[in-house]
Formats: sequence, C-alpha cells, structure tokens
Amino acid sequence: MNILGSIRAASGSSARACSRRLCDPGSSRFSASSGLAGPSRVAPFSARTSGTARRTFYSSTVMDYTPTAAIRLPRWVNNTKSGLPRDQRSSDVTDESNSSQTNVRLDGPEDGQTPPPASTPPSTPPSSSSSGDGSDNADPPPSAPPESPPQAPTSITKQSVPETYPQVLALPIARRPLFPGFYKAVVIRNPDVVSAIKEMMRRGQPYLGAFLLKDENADSDIITDINSVHPVGVFAQITSVFTASSNKDGEKEEGLTAVLYPHRRIRITELVKAGQIAKVEPMEAPQEVAATESETQLPTPPPERDGPSMTMQTSFLEKYSVSVVNVDNLATQPYNKDDQYIRAFMSEIVSVFKDIAQLNPLFRDQIANFSINQVASNVFDEPDKLADFAAAVSTGDPNELQDVLESLVVDDRLRKALLVLKKELINAQLQSKLARDVDSKIAKRQREYYLMEQLKGIKKELGMESDGKDKLIEKFKERAASLKMPEGVRKVFDEELNKLMHLEPAASEANVTRNYLEWLTQIPWGQHSPENYSITHAQTVLDEDHYGLKDVKDRILEFLAVGKLRGTVEGKIICLVGPPGVGKTSIGKSIARALNRQFFRFSVGGLTDVAEIKGHRRTYVGALPGKIIQALKRVGTENPLVLIDEVDKIGRGHNGDPASALLEMLDPEQNTAFLDHYMDVPVDLSRVLFVCTANMLDTIPAPLLDRMEVLEVSGYVSEEKAQIASKYLGPQAKEAAGLKDADVQLEPAAVDTLIKYYCRESGVRNLKKHIDKIYRKAALKIVRDLGEEVFPEPAPAPATEAAAVDLSKPEDDSFKVDKQDAPPDTPAAPETSTPHHSAAAESEEKERVVTTVQRQPVKVPDTVHVSITPEALKEYVGPPVYQKDRLYVHPPPAGVSTGLGYLGNGSGAVMPIEAISMPGKGGLQLTGKLGDVIKESSQIALSWVKSHSYELGITKTPEELFLTDKDIHVHMPEGSIGKEGPSAGTALLSAFVSLFTKTKINPDIAMTGEISLVGMVLPVGGLKEKILAAHRAGIKTIIAPAGNRPDIEENVPESVKTGIRFVYVEDVKEVLHEVFRGEPIAERWKDTLSL
Repeated sequence: MNILGSIRAASGSSARACSRRLCDPGSSRFSASSGLAGPSRVAPFSARTSGTARRTFYSSTVMDYTPTAAIRLPRWVNNTKSGLPRDQRSSDVTDESNSSQTNVRLDGPEDGQTPPPASTPPSTPPSSSSSGDGSDNADPPPSAPPESPPQAPTSITKQSVPETYPQVLALPIARRPLFPGFYKAVVIRNPDVVSAIKEMMRRGQPYLGAFLLKDENADSDIITDINSVHPVGVFAQITSVFTASSNKDGEKEEGLTAVLYPHRRIRITELVKAGQIAKVEPMEAPQEVAATESETQLPTPPPERDGPSMTMQTSFLEKYSVSVVNVDNLATQPYNKDDQYIRAFMSEIVSVFKDIAQLNPLFRDQIANFSINQVASNVFDEPDKLADFAAAVSTGDPNELQDVLESLVVDDRLRKALLVLKKELINAQLQSKLARDVDSKIAKRQREYYLMEQLKGIKKELGMESDGKDKLIEKFKERAASLKMPEGVRKVFDEELNKLMHLEPAASEANVTRNYLEWLTQIPWGQHSPENYSITHAQTVLDEDHYGLKDVKDRILEFLAVGKLRGTVEGKIICLVGPPGVGKTSIGKSIARALNRQFFRFSVGGLTDVAEIKGHRRTYVGALPGKIIQALKRVGTENPLVLIDEVDKIGRGHNGDPASALLEMLDPEQNTAFLDHYMDVPVDLSRVLFVCTANMLDTIPAPLLDRMEVLEVSGYVSEEKAQIASKYLGPQAKEAAGLKDADVQLEPAAVDTLIKYYCRESGVRNLKKHIDKIYRKAALKIVRDLGEEVFPEPAPAPATEAAAVDLSKPEDDSFKVDKQDAPPDTPAAPETSTPHHSAAAESEEKERVVTTVQRQPVKVPDTVHVSITPEALKEYVGPPVYQKDRLYVHPPPAGVSTGLGYLGNGSGAVMPIEAISMPGKGGLQLTGKLGDVIKESSQIALSWVKSHSYELGITKTPEELFLTDKDIHVHMPEGSIGKEGPSAGTALLSAFVSLFTKTKINPDIAMTGEISLVGMVLPVGGLKEKILAAHRAGIKTIIAPAGNRPDIEENVPESVKTGIRFVYVEDVKEVLHEVFRGEPIAERWKDTLSL
C-alpha cells in the first residue's frame, strides 16, 4: 500500500556520473523521460513517503537465484547487500550519513515486499560496462568509504522503488484486476516468462506491469494483441517467488508462483514486443555468474527485431518470448478530502464495511488489517486507498472492478467502489438469510426430536405406550403366526427379526431390515382362495361375457374338468393369440371369475429391465421385489390368475433380457421355488394360473413359447359381430351416454352397415368406438332439441344457505379453493382492456367453490323417441370408410384375376391383380407396394407360364421363343397398402395365362394359394378372414389349396360358407381348368394340359 522508508539517492556527482554511463546520445528520449537519478527526483519521493507506518509481511523467497554483482544492475536501481537474518532486520531508515552509499537493501516489512536475497558482493570492484555500453569510459561508482564504520545489525538500508519505469514486462492477469497496495499471488506457466522473471530477479529488477484480460475465460502469460487486455493496470513488484510444481526427478520446473505487490496505476502506451506461445520444453538451469567474472566482459548484444526499440535496461528480455510494453504513470487527480461528497461516500463505505463485517468474518479480518496498516490516524485522510481497498476485498464483476481501477477522480472511484461493495452486502445478506433458515429448520427438528424422545420416555415410564420398535416386532410376530411359512423362510424370518431387535431405529440398516420383513410377512404363505371347478358355472360365466369363441371356451372347460378331477390346475400356462380387439384380456378376466380366483394383470410390452420380473438387490436404495411378488401381496392369495399382457412385445435392453427371466417364472418345473432377487427365499408359484396374451407368435422367443399352451383367438364373422353389438356393446354404450332408460334404438340394419362399411376388423374394438359415438351424438341431439328448459342446470346454493346447512350431513360439505384457470390465448393490453366486472366480483372470482356432493343424472322424458337407421349413419359417424367390396362389378378385361388377402388389422380383403403387356425386352415390372415374397411369387408364376407356353397354346411350337420383345407390368390395387405373402401365387398365374391367351376371367371366382416352380399349390393361412371378405363381396366360387380343406370345414362358420362353392386343388393345372371352364382355350387344354 505504502512505499515507506525510501532512501536518498547518491550524491549529485555520483548521480551525474551514473546518468552519463546510462544514457548515450542514441537514447536521449529515454534519458529525458526517465529522470531517475539526482536528488531533485528522489528527495520529493522520499519526503512523501517518510513517516509512514510500518507493515509486517514475511514472504518465502527463492533461494536458488544468484543475483549478479553491480555490473549487471541498471544504474537507476540500487544494488543490494548481502542479506541479513530476518529477525535482525529493522524498519529504521538509515541516517543521512549513509545516503551516499550505493549499495542499499529493500525493507520487506516496511514496504510490503521481500526482494530476493542478495549475494555477498564480489571481492573485485564492479566493471564500468554494466550498463551494456562498452564505449562508455566513465569511472566506476565509488564504493563505500573504507573509514565508514560497519552498520549495526538492527540498522537496515532499503532499496527504493523507481518512480518512473517507462518500459516493463507485461503480465496478463485473469478474472480480477490488481489494486495498489494489496498483494496478489499469480501462477506463471509459460517457460519463457518464468525464465524472464528469474533473470529479472537475478538482475535486481523485480518490476512488471499487470493488466487484466478482457476475456474472462482466457488464461495466458503473454500478450499477443494489445486489445486483449485492459489498457490500465498496475506497476507491481515481485516480492517473492517459488516453484509451483516439478516433475518426478525434481529437475524440470513446470511453473512459478510469484507474489506481486502493486505500487501505482499505469497505462499501456505501446506494445513494444509481443510474446509468442511456445511449446513447453525442459529448461536448463541458469548458470550462476561466477564471482570472479571479468570486469571488462561485454554483454551479448540482443537480436535484431522489427518494431519499437527496447531500452537498455530491458534489452535482456529480447531473447525471451515475453511481452514488453511502454507505460505511463497514472496519478490520482487532486482532491479535497474535506469535500462533502467525498466524506459522504467514505462514511457510507465504512458503514457498509461494518454491515458486511457483522455477516462475514473474512471481511472482518481484512478490515482489521487495513485499519492497522492505515498510515493516517483517520480513515478519511486516505479516500483513494479506501476505495481501492473496497474493490480489492470484494468479489464483484471483473469489469466493475476494472472501472474502479481506471477511475482517477476520487469521488468517481468512491462511487464505483460503493456500488461494488453494496452488491457484496446484498450477497452477504442473502447468504446469512439462507444460513439462518437452515439453522432454524435444523434447530426446530432437533427440538422436536428431543421433545418426542422425552415424551416417549414419559409414556414408557407411565406404561401408556411401549417402544415403537417393540410394537413393530410384535406386529411382525403376529403376522408370521398366521402364515404357513416353509421351514427355510421361517428361519430367515427369525434371523432378520433378531437383527432388527438389536438395531437402533435411526440406523439405516434398521430401515432396510424393516422393509424386508414387511414384504416377507405380506406374502400369502399357505393362504389361497377356494376354487370353483363347476363346468355349468364356468359355461354360464363365459357365455355371459363372450359370444362365440367356441374353441377357446371348450379348451377352458377341458382345463376345468381336469382340475376338478385332480383337485388342482398346477402347471398350466395358457397363451391367447389373436388380432387386436378380439377379447383376449377379457377372456382372462372371465376365467378368473369362473374359477373364483383373484385377478392381477400386468403388461410386459416394452419391458427392458430384468429387475421388473426378478426384483432388485436389497443393497440398492429404493429396492423392490418383482411384479409377481407384488401381485401376491396385492391379491393376498397364493393361487391368483395372473394375466401377462403383450408378451410378444417384450423388449431387451442393457439391463438384461426380461424374456429370459420369464422362463423361470413360467416353467412349471422351476416355479415351485422361484427366487426373487429382493426376497432371496424360494417362493412357490406352482399354484398361480398364468394367462399370457399376444398378437403374434413370431416375436415370442422359442424357449418361452415352448412353455406355453397356445390358444388362437381368431376374428369374429359378421353375424358374431352383430350379436356382440346387440348383446354387449349397444347396452354398454347406451348406459355410458346417459340414455339407459331413454327410447333410443340402433336398428340391426344400421349395425350391419357399420360392420360392412365402417368396421371390417377382426375384433370389435373399432365397432365399439363407432357405437359409442352414435349414442353420444344422439344424446347431444336430444339435449339441443329439448333445450335448457327440460334439462336445467342445478342452481348453486347461496352462501347463507350453505352456512345454515346441517353439519351432520357430510355430503353437503362444500368449501372454496383458489381459482386456477387456463390463461387466455390472446390477452388484451392492460391499457386497452375493458373491465367486465366490478372489484367485488373480481375478488369473488379469485376463489372457486368445491363440493363433495355427487351430481344426479337427469331423466330423459318418455316422449323422446330416436331410431337410428342405416340412412342416418352418415350424420352420426360420417361417410363409409369402405365404399365397395369389389373393384370390378362387370367382367374385367383379359389379364385381371381376383385374389384373397389378409390385412394387418386382422381382416380379409378381395384383391384384384392386373397384368398388361407392352413392347420391350422381356422384363417384369411390379407395382402396388409389394413385398419381396409376393415379388418372388410373380417371378415363379411367369417362369411356369414361359415353360408351359406351348401346352397353354401361347406359342405354336415348343421351340418358339416367348416374351423376347414384350415387357410385362403387374399391379395390385390399392397402391398405398403394403402387400406381402405367398398366397397370391395362383391368382398371379391365372392373370398371366388370361393375358397371354386373351381370355377373360369370371369376376365371381376368387382364389388363394402358394405355388411352387413345378406347379404345386401349397396351403396358406388366414382362410377364415379371406372367406369372410369373399362372402361380403358376393364371390360365388373360391379356389383354395387342398391342404386347407380341414381348416375351412372346421373353423369357418356355416353361415359364412353358405352360397359359396369351394374348389380344392393341388396343382395349378386344376386351377386353370376351373378358372377357364367353358372357354374355347380350355377345350384345347384337355389334350395339351391334361390333369
């Protein structure tokens, strides 16, 4: 802060001699601007700093740097003597009799800095060429007079800080600027800068300029661009340095920590030398200068460089890649310390200091040190230093602190420092408030805890209440007594209970053990619900819940019959497979109701974590058992029906394969001792009846599918859908729409229209949605037609009546809550909006009345009669989704055949196949969003036709080439629907033969079947849905593979097969004879294409 105990300069003659040695004719600018020598410059400086208070500061110094003799020191910096012990140093200023002495020492405690220790002066007198100018033949400076008595150990001389230092090494500082009078430790990593600082310390020139980087995230030790740093910084002295870090062998230094003491403000005027970023390479240790160095040795001339010239005193920095700048001193503008505004600012700063000191102990210590080290007895005598101190101890924004540093007007500096300090006070207040809140909460909890412990002790002494742990243990014992635990489980229970008895309730292990015992005693060991194996009861329940599904119902009755004879149904896992909406989940519910079992359902669709099946380890926080253990706890019996939904959509992630984890649970040979990770005791799942559901079998893993008995639930035919709609879906939708007792009827003809032209899916879920929509539209129409007079809104009870309501009626209880409405989409501006309510109404609307009274349904008058006909369906559910069943009503042209397809939604469709020929090179083009398999079927059909072209009558001789100059294009409408599968083989072959023989195919004939390359017809799937689509389209003849005959006769209802003639074929020749029956070409085939 203060530069104290400055030393008078040497005598006038010595100063003039020094000036002559330093300044040659070529550096007149520097000598004119420096003005360091002579009493005219030093004396005022000494007078200004005399009488200042002493500061106590001890710093660690680098002891491995050997300062040179006086030959290496600049003439404006006094040489140093050999260091004295620190405890022998004194802050007394030397007498006037020693003012002519050239070798002086810096007083660290007085000036706030500690110079590097000086070596013992060499025995030989210093050479006159120390300035670096060998042409100067001036006499060396006079040494101390021999008759001068030696200094006393308590007397110390001190090195003066140069008042003008026009060219310095520039060191960029990150994050916050330095302020005069306040120490700052910086770490320097750049090897060139580290070497330069070592050289400066060796030469006794420990001075540099510190400037704040503009980029807060940047961190560099050199300045490559003058615009990268703020122009205003500080002139700092390196008081001590020490090694920051080193490698293993301790030879290579990686960095240097320097303690800087800023003296004054400076401004950059010019970047003399820009540093360069160099790679960190091992540096050789600086060689010590021998004490017997030749007095006439000349320094190595610096390398030539473009740009501004460097002064003689900083020319040794030329060989280092460091930043050197020209600077000017910045002096604080004169001020009147008695000015009203300055005193007011200082009073406020002192007041803020006191407030922060009460909140932050660190500030209290810093303020105490500042007060002790303050030179003036009154703090108001140093307003500029007070402002610097306020900025130096705060943690404000770097730009704000830089503004304080750049302020040369005292009142402006005080104002900016006060702003920074105020922000620091706000942060300290907020921190203190948060600390108080946390302390108060902790104190409150501690108080509650102590009081509760005292209350427990009092109640226990009076016998009013036992210990909580004792009650918990007693509860677990009572639960275990009512369960039939296996011997191994009972042993584990006793061990865990004994562990809990010896644990403190506050221990974390006690909570884990308590949770484990909760689960262990809530599993229904030996508890089961009595089962009902009555076949009549089961038949009644299944018929009540489902229509049709004869095969599924028969299989369930067989299952019950076996259970009735054996007394148990252990080891059965049923898998219901079918398209969406056919009632797979509801079948599982019906089985549980028929068996009088508890029902639990969970879905494994998208499940990727094995822990959901097998549970978590107890070591994890928040661990839980698997789903099956949770199911047993929920239902309370060990023989529930567990429905595992969407088993074909189970996933696989980084947490394991849940499908593999299901193997143990669903395997009758293994689930008698199912081991959950959390329970870690065997649990018997053999009495659990597992029912799984899936939409397809392809994605179920083979080992899992092998453990299940698959029951296929196919789609419903139109008659079944109509019965389901009239018996189940219609009444449910009518009641859900509030029309249970109203005369609103959905005619059977309208239901048939819905099934044919709106809902062709295999299931009835989409049909249910349409019926619900019809009844909702009917309810809306009734309310609109009759109006609010018939269906009035119940009037809210007035506040006076609500207050007078008898409190004995809990259903009339009502209260108010804060109103939470959605914000308007386009709110009007406050100045343009018009208030619609008074202030009283506005305050009333801030609350909303909430009641527990259930609203009663409104009865529809008996005079209302609504009948929904097929013609009115468009008004209720929109236009039909399916316009027509057949694309060709009239006979199509040659090359068109009719196939049967199975859609992805579980329904069938009549799919025409179109083929045309055109001039080309014999290529085959396929369109209609066809898959790979159906493309291969087209290739097979065309190849068979080419190989049998002569038999078919397409070519005149067997050797005649066919389709060498024509291309074939095959298209299957509709183009946006993807088509895949082998079942279109017979239809494709018929289309090719029709095209090449120019013979039309009857549109009432549809066909399905896979063909092989030699002409065999192979069986396909989805016959029930395909036949249903053909029945709906009015197809008269269906050509099907002979391998599908048992399936058609067994599974297709007779109502669907009525009016359709089925032709079963094994070879494509039979297909062609049936398709082209009665045509002239068929008569020729009797000879060439015989069966």
